[in-house]
Amino acid sequence: MTTRRTRPAPRPPEGTPPRAELARQARTVLADAVRIARWAAVDRGAAGAAPADHPEAVPVQERAAAALDLTPDQIRAGWDRARLAGLVELHGGTARPGWRLHAWDRDDSAVLRGWVALFDAWSLVHPAPADVAPSAVAEVVEAVPQVLSLLQLSAGPVQVPALLDLLRQRVEELREERCEVPVEGTEETGAGAVCAADADGLAALLDWALEGLAAVGALTLGEGGPEGGLATLTPLGNWAVWVKLEQICVAAQSPAGNIEQSAEDMLRGCARLTPGPARDEYRAWLAARTLSSAVTELLAVARGEDALLRGLAFEALRVVGAPAETEVRAAAEEASLRPYALLWLAEYDGADPDDAPDVLTREEATWLWVDTAAAVADHGESVLLVRHLDSAVQGTVPALLDEVRAVGHPRTVQVLVALAAAHPDPALAKAVRRAAFQVHTGGS
Repeated sequence: MTTRRTRPAPRPPEGTPPRAELARQARTVLADAVRIARWAAVDRGAAGAAPADHPEAVPVQERAAAALDLTPDQIRAGWDRARLAGLVELHGGTARPGWRLHAWDRDDSAVLRGWVALFDAWSLVHPAPADVAPSAVAEVVEAVPQVLSLLQLSAGPVQVPALLDLLRQRVEELREERCEVPVEGTEETGAGAVCAADADGLAALLDWALEGLAAVGALTLGEGGPEGGLATLTPLGNWAVWVKLEQICVAAQSPAGNIEQSAEDMLRGCARLTPGPARDEYRAWLAARTLSSAVTELLAVARGEDALLRGLAFEALRVVGAPAETEVRAAAEEASLRPYALLWLAEYDGADPDDAPDVLTREEATWLWVDTAAAVADHGESVLLVRHLDSAVQGTVPALLDEVRAVGHPRTVQVLVALAAAHPDPALAKAVRRAAFQVHTGGS
């Protein structure tokens, strides 16, 4: 038996403040955004008009500015931050309070997650200069993690010219990785060399990036004498870089090696794992992605025809936790996902997993029974399908068959045929086959 070697997770930087202090700092950075989000939550005139996006935004901004004693520019900036931090969510033309706003005063984890979401969106908080090519902006955004890593390793102020040298080197590497053809006038030879005309552009883009990171509270900028300014990570920025490194290490420790797979392939790879290792795999897969895209991908799999993957997708969403709440609530409006979503929401709201099924109606519980039976029929053993009868809420097979016929699950016939073939009692198997025939022919 071989032992898989794993990379140890990085330790928090020395001197990192306690979590409660970091959360306090994050609340300070987002104070105006929280005020605006709370105002929008109670002001009925703002409910259908997002201050920064709706055609009627200007009067809403003016009303918010008067109520909160902020300027219209501060209202627009705070609204954008509220959206990016998950404090508000837009549904069509309606702005609704996000889950983080509800938890803001009592849950430090929710606060820190909201700030990290803002940190990840620094390039949206502080838009790039309009006269710069989008490709150059994208290169700098991709190179910024290396700049942040240098700032963290330095554990103190770093001169901006040193950061510019690192940025230039990283951009060269990115161009080499894309195998770009060098152009005449480059300072160095090689496919990734940065041409002389790029130098001033990179300097301007570095200034933009540092200003954007400062705008979200990740670093501070100061004067550094004749050689240029200084950049220093704030405690929040230092902690955020460590969080990203930790996520990379978690992703590198996938027990089943499904990190780079699609959600569907990852779930298939987890199908034979016991719950503990499967959760480890879900965590590793999630750590390698943005949560919003991961939730979207998992729900897309849940909408497919494979009932086993549907159940596993919601198990993975349990690992996601609170950030998936809004999407799961929306999924509860879809018939095929409703029982799974209601169980997820019940457990999220604190219900004991054993009691969570009580939130389902009789029809929803029956639909879920058929869907689970379909998963067992497709992927399990016949004895498991027979045992699955014991989990039905009806209590008797005749009552179960009556309600299964009425529930309208698309796999009803296949499930009943498989159950009849598997059951050792000839009389019961005959009754199940009759029910399958009735559903197939539309009889009663």
